[in-house]
Amino acid sequence: MLPLILRRLAQLPIILLVIYTVTLWLAWRIPGNPLENPEGRRPPAAIQEAMQRQYNLHSFPAFYTSYLANATGIRSLVRGTGPEAPGAPARAVFDLGPSLQYEDWRVNEILADALPVSITLGALAIAIALAIGVTTGVIGAWRPGSLADHATLALALVGVSLPSFVVGSLLLLVFGVWIAWMPVGGWGRPADMVLPALTLSLPFAAYIARLTRMGMLEQLSADYITTARSKGVREGAIYLRHALKNAFLPVLSFLGPAGALAMTGSFVVERVFSVPGIGQHFVNAVQNKDLFLIIGVVLVLATMMVLFNLAVDVLYRWVDPRIE
Repeated sequence: MLPLILRRLAQLPIILLVIYTVTLWLAWRIPGNPLENPEGRRPPAAIQEAMQRQYNLHSFPAFYTSYLANATGIRSLVRGTGPEAPGAPARAVFDLGPSLQYEDWRVNEILADALPVSITLGALAIAIALAIGVTTGVIGAWRPGSLADHATLALALVGVSLPSFVVGSLLLLVFGVWIAWMPVGGWGRPADMVLPALTLSLPFAAYIARLTRMGMLEQLSADYITTARSKGVREGAIYLRHALKNAFLPVLSFLGPAGALAMTGSFVVERVFSVPGIGQHFVNAVQNKDLFLIIGVVLVLATMMVLFNLAVDVLYRWVDPRIE
């Protein structure tokens, strides 16, 4: 197990370098000047020229190398981690740069403020998706071809097909406007989390339900289940203690990328419900060509994706020691 973890961690810098290169090239190709935005920062021409020289915004190779040196901590190792000038504030070792959109804010500060919100929302959404998906999947596999099975398949199809902005708008209209049970926006109270977490969870829940149903049907036809029944094991124990444990392996594999995507925020859901997570910041960064913020969000997402997949591989061995 330890060689697997070390090998994956050794691959992480290479993966991040490829993602950084592709993302920066695409972001650089976005039309527009990030320093001249009518709806955001619009400094005078002299200041724009000075900022372009300071942050190497005039040249893609210069910006690529300078940002990479700051983000990886190489520049801090060369110059030291202290302030660059007397009276200047100390910068982080892994410096993701300043935001070109939000004045006097650095990307590290924005992510430190917004990432806990997105992680909280994503963790709650995954918990809801597991509860809904596993339950409906087991019910569907319990009586294949029954009304309950067709109902769960229909719900899964609807959950996969409907876009998040449609589901979110519908939930806002019903529970926020017509019935007025839930707030229509904001963040901070437990009630503020219900509708966005439910909206974010439904596509994941639909996929988990399908994986659980297929896995349960496969396991229930296995020989060890027949042996357990012949020994008089109760049906509830067969479903929950034997079949579900092995049927959960495909779900566990899916939870790696799903957990990373959910916990780093859904751009659409955060936009619909005005959740102050990194999704909203990423959308605004793309619209305003905030190169530093775009790269910062993408690197965080990619890092979490790799680490979550590594955690899934470790859990695989814990669930089924036969897997190498």
